[in-house]
Amino acid sequence: MRVDLFDFELPRERIALRPARPRDSARLLLVDGGDISDHQVLELPSLLRPGDVLVFNDTKVIPAQLEGRRGEARIGATLHKREGPREWRAFLRNAKRARVGDTIQFSQGVEASVTDKAEDGSALLHFLGDEPVELLLERAGRMPLPPYIASKRPTDDRDRADYQTMFAKEEGAVAAPTAALHFTPRLLQGLDARDIGRETLTLHVGAGTFLPVKVQDTIGHQMHAEWGKIDGATAARLNAVRAKGGRLIAVGTTSLRLLETAAGEDGVIRPFEGDTAIFITPGYRFRAIDGLITNFHLPKSTLFMLVSALMGIEVMKAAYSHAVAEEYRFYSYGDASLLLPI
Repeated sequence: MRVDLFDFELPRERIALRPARPRDSARLLLVDGGDISDHQVLELPSLLRPGDVLVFNDTKVIPAQLEGRRGEARIGATLHKREGPREWRAFLRNAKRARVGDTIQFSQGVEASVTDKAEDGSALLHFLGDEPVELLLERAGRMPLPPYIASKRPTDDRDRADYQTMFAKEEGAVAAPTAALHFTPRLLQGLDARDIGRETLTLHVGAGTFLPVKVQDTIGHQMHAEWGKIDGATAARLNAVRAKGGRLIAVGTTSLRLLETAAGEDGVIRPFEGDTAIFITPGYRFRAIDGLITNFHLPKSTLFMLVSALMGIEVMKAAYSHAVAEEYRFYSYGDASLLLPI
């Protein structure tokens, strides 16, 4: 499909630079088939049915952005995907000044050597020394805010908490599963009282989620792989929910993409551990999920393509036009939508 079909007008002032406080006070746009209505995230229990199950991503964001030097050249690194105990695939700023074999000196005494460079512009970094890489990143890294926020203001200590969900447990993401940022203990109590269940899986979100689509047709776009896991017990419980007539509502496009990767043509979710590079565009037949909670996405992004595949491109354009007119807040720190296809 032509990428320009997924374009829409978005005023820059609609980009949220901080999350709502409290988190569950964010606005929620319900798109139920073709019907659109305005709500608050705290109302979510009343918008779902008893027996529904929300599926969260329990990945934890690491401080994955580093600033350093190779000689006199300044080099920035955004870690993308772990490839070994001390190896991380990264996107480099000023990458031409860092060749294979060079050592980049980051702050706080952290160093990494460039061991290869790939056609997609990424480089493989090997972190030097004996300390666990996690400790090195805690010392020298900062939270990897999306470019459309980081270009407006510097990262600060508030982001260490703001850019982490209450479900964060498994370290490895370099971007937050932002739909779950809206959830609070108060909201979970309301879901429990309504008999709405929850399950977790793990998908380590990579920096590729922020990369723009540079081709004119979706068939030419290459997704970056991300590592995920659904264990056997979780898969069995999810299948049992649907067998009883309950709905599986993915909280975030990351949860949705892993569920769809793990599901067979028969709709049965199977245990999964490994990489996924699934790219969902209109025409895709959803097998594992019955709805989606997600934030508002960039024009011409792979994520807007995904929600258009779920709901229909004209429905989503109408919903986003409504959201802009009603001054909803967009992107990672913005408001949410509940998408329920017919």
